Amino acid sequence: MWPIDRLTRFEVARVVGARALQIALGAPVLVKVPKGMKFDPIELAKLEFKQKVVPITVRRPLPTGEYVTIDIKKAIDNWLKEYGDL
Repeated sequence: MWPIDRLTRFEVARVVGARALQIALGAPVLVKVPKGMKFDPIELAKLEFKQKVVPITVRRPLPTGEYVTIDIKKAIDNWLKEYGDL
């Protein structure tokens, strides 16, 4: 079983992709946009991910049929420590 405080690469892709879609549909951006940066929802979602302000919850199904909710800030922190970047 995957550790509770870690995200899989598929979960990272899902979180960034879902947040990019939200931004593209008009959701407010939760980070300060660097001056001169074009409006690119994927890059903005990645920036939010790196700054650990993604407003998304990850619920992982267990083999028993139960679900566990992942602490997204801790999981992102572990991802960035292990892989450095997206």
